[in-house]
Amino acid sequence: QVQLVESGGGLVQPGGSLRLSCAASGFIFSRVTMNWYRQAPGKERELVATITVAGDSTNYADSVKGRFTISRENAKNTVYLQMNSLKPEDTAMYYCNANRRVYGIDHWGKGTLVTVSS
Repeated sequence: QVQLVESGGGLVQPGGSLRLSCAASGFIFSRVTMNWYRQAPGKERELVATITVAGDSTNYADSVKGRFTISRENAKNTVYLQMNSLKPEDTAMYYCNANRRVYGIDHWGKGTLVTVSS
């Protein structure tokens, strides 16, 4: 049974920080690219951050660059998203995604809600 379970979302004030976690099971975590996406009401789903299989390269959306950090611990089958200097515009449902096209892998979590508000 494939599972991606996000946690760590919640209500935070502007300028605050949160760390999201995504615990994976049911597939070989260390062989897939991991991504964080987000989707705000009425908007398209947006790719926020990507980390390679080995964790040696990362990419970020321009809107979060310098504020968010993606990391992974393959031994724990877990990927993280550290979010600093949060803005109201960061308010969204955040989704964990595991992807490796050559293996036919494209798995999604159910999301964790982040709300940035005073």
